[in-house]
Amino acid sequence: MTFLKHLFLILISNPDKKFLETEDLYAHLSDEELVKQIVATNDPLLFGKLYDRYAKMVYNKCYGFAKSDDEAEDLTQDVFLQLFIKLRTFKGKSKFSTWLYSFTYNFCVNYVNRNKQRKMNDQSVQVDDSEHKLTEEIPDQSLYQMKTDKLQKSLELISAEDKSILLLKYQDGASIKDLVHLMDIGESAAKMRLKRAKERLVEIYNTLD
Repeated sequence: MTFLKHLFLILISNPDKKFLETEDLYAHLSDEELVKQIVATNDPLLFGKLYDRYAKMVYNKCYGFAKSDDEAEDLTQDVFLQLFIKLRTFKGKSKFSTWLYSFTYNFCVNYVNRNKQRKMNDQSVQVDDSEHKLTEEIPDQSLYQMKTDKLQKSLELISAEDKSILLLKYQDGASIKDLVHLMDIGESAAKMRLKRAKERLVEIYNTLD
């Protein structure tokens, strides 16, 4: 862990009296109101309140890209470190939770792409809706009928991107429009990536005992 990250973690998790007073003072604020206060004061102790609200959600998203708990935890801290720096770019055009979701997803995708040994191999191509409609879909119900243990093993064997898009869709309930926004791609590309991710998951699932 770098010195900067270590210092950052100390600041946002400091349990002293000042932090407790800050927490009580701003606990009633909405996410958006809290962000405005953080941007105005640049106070890392106040940022700790935002961290408490969303650390679990960010960790869950990072875990979809990580190979271990430790890597997911490191990635989560990296997300929050960058978030503290970039928080002023939030313009309030959407709910903060949605913006943070997108911020986390894009950060993780960039992280995976920077790691040459784990670079995502996505062969998706842009197709129009008519072409997409002609492709045979794997029924969503078939995914829900998979055995939990076997499904978990299958998710660990597919790429980070495939795992992430499946978790976004079936664990978090993201719509195709949500995927378009989060992944910054076209609707047809989102549909194709989701279709191929399901195909890869089912293919690996069927090879397991």
